[in-house]
Amino acid sequence: MTKKVVYQLTARQILFLALATAFIAVGTMACLTNLGGSWQFRNDSNVALAENAPQGITEPSVVSDEQNSIEVYKTLSPGVASITTTSYQQDMFGDVDEGRGSGSGSGSVIDAQGHILTNYHVIEGTQVKLNVSLGGGKTYPATVVGGDPDTDLAVIKITPPQEGLTVIPFSDSDKLVVGQKVLAIGNPFGLDKTLTTGVISGLQRPIRGRNNRPIEGAIQTDASINQGNSGGPLLDKYGKMIGINAQIYSRTGGSVGVGFAIPVNIAKRVVPQLIQFGEVRRPKLGATFFGIEQLREQGAQFPVQGGLLIRSLVAGGPAEIAGLRAVSRSAGGVILGDIVTSIDGEKVGDMDDLFRFLDKKQINDTVRVELVRDGRTMTVPIKLSPLPQSFQGRPGR
Repeated sequence: MTKKVVYQLTARQILFLALATAFIAVGTMACLTNLGGSWQFRNDSNVALAENAPQGITEPSVVSDEQNSIEVYKTLSPGVASITTTSYQQDMFGDVDEGRGSGSGSGSVIDAQGHILTNYHVIEGTQVKLNVSLGGGKTYPATVVGGDPDTDLAVIKITPPQEGLTVIPFSDSDKLVVGQKVLAIGNPFGLDKTLTTGVISGLQRPIRGRNNRPIEGAIQTDASINQGNSGGPLLDKYGKMIGINAQIYSRTGGSVGVGFAIPVNIAKRVVPQLIQFGEVRRPKLGATFFGIEQLREQGAQFPVQGGLLIRSLVAGGPAEIAGLRAVSRSAGGVILGDIVTSIDGEKVGDMDDLFRFLDKKQINDTVRVELVRDGRTMTVPIKLSPLPQSFQGRPGR
């Protein structure tokens, strides 16, 4: 009779498991301040995003740099929104108690219907009242259309005025080069429609969203960006959006000339889904994980050197349906769940590896997950699917 191998953890190792998620989540975020990866998916929506160069900007090669900056600002600033958020709470009688918190950020008008692109962290909150100003002293109430914490992008909407809106067109962030001129328009510290200029200082910088998910390929710029610039456009000299200003590197909270923008090509993939569905429907495994390497560094012992230990499973999710096992308790301690070591032959050493792999996949793709269970290596096919909205965007899901 074959005896089942059960790996159990000591009380000290159980403590490591409990603390590991917190260590992993905050470890890489100490120097990145929020200011207020790309994957493949089939765009089956009818959402059209403007890409034609705006009128009113002279060919940059035939005017001075100063004149170019003036023309870009004059032409596009009417399409930059100042977003004010006010948190509220309803009492048991349905009365609204406002003023429980407020914030501000920026956004870009992206179509004539009144859709405005901004950062997710600008509008984050279950009960938030939004007001938008496009200049001229008039404000518009706005509603949240959709948000994606994984990429820190969101779309809100206003009712367009009769005179119409200035739409900021999208460029192609895959064609950017270090050294090219950029312009940022936003509302730092509540100062309406501020212009700063600079250059692209670096490309393919890794940053992380509020949920600690990696956002691949961020644009680094020395154009001054501060709190309130969140969600505003980073423009090229032709007046087309190349990125969405999102974070700064700072030990004090102020600008030190190292800012980061989410590439506009990520927005091109995200925005149609946000408008159509209110969320990004990306494939998920339906599980949360502990990183084996991090746990080993804390002294825990495992049958493998690296991989992802399944911490929990989403009920009815792909991993549970496929029969994968999570960490569980027994009378003798904690029984290890499955440890995922690779998917489709690609090594999975940490959460970033998992995110990068899933970003390449489509909903309903079937992947082959190699894992270690009770000391034995096995391969399990899993059909990827989206998760309920309440789980979307959570790290590791």
